[in-house]
Amino acid sequence: MQKHLVNLNVGFDNASVIGIGYGYHLKTKMPLVLNLEYSMPLGDRTFDDFKTKIGGQLNLVRANSFFAAVKVYGIIRRFENDFARMINFGSEFSTTAGLYKNKWFAAVELGFDKAITTHLKHSNLMKQYNPGVQSGWYIPTGGNFSCGLQVGYSFKRNDVYAKIGRTLSQDFKTTSIVPYYAQLGWSMKW
Repeated sequence: MQKHLVNLNVGFDNASVIGIGYGYHLKTKMPLVLNLEYSMPLGDRTFDDFKTKIGGQLNLVRANSFFAAVKVYGIIRRFENDFARMINFGSEFSTTAGLYKNKWFAAVELGFDKAITTHLKHSNLMKQYNPGVQSGWYIPTGGNFSCGLQVGYSFKRNDVYAKIGRTLSQDFKTTSIVPYYAQLGWSMKW
């Protein structure tokens, strides 16, 4: 069993994004991996917008090649445009289940990402268009369900993988302009 996991990925999730992550496998009765992840959109200003996740993954079921796990994360996000700066605190819960063979894997992932509270700071430009706009904390601010597939190939201590899926808002009515996500990644274990 390898204790350390490093992950690099690139994809699309409301924008073109790049990410990095680190996981540490604890010696517990049920396999538990603590994770820290950072991602940011690819754009003109580096590190102006970001998403960080800290949490863990608990492997619940292992039956031959079938695995099922749950993930729980705390999230901090930042986004800024000409009209406002938004910082939000939230959580993400997901479950992954699938076949994990020696050289390949395929799984389904279902999740819920909730923005619990968001702080908005409106710019002077926004105040020109809407003089009554209020900066401050807003609770709650929404969430998204996700459903996707992931496949991968394993060699030595490496995995190369692809994910694709769809998101839907928590009201099951509204969707993003592009309600799909995709990711290509590489992870190494030692």
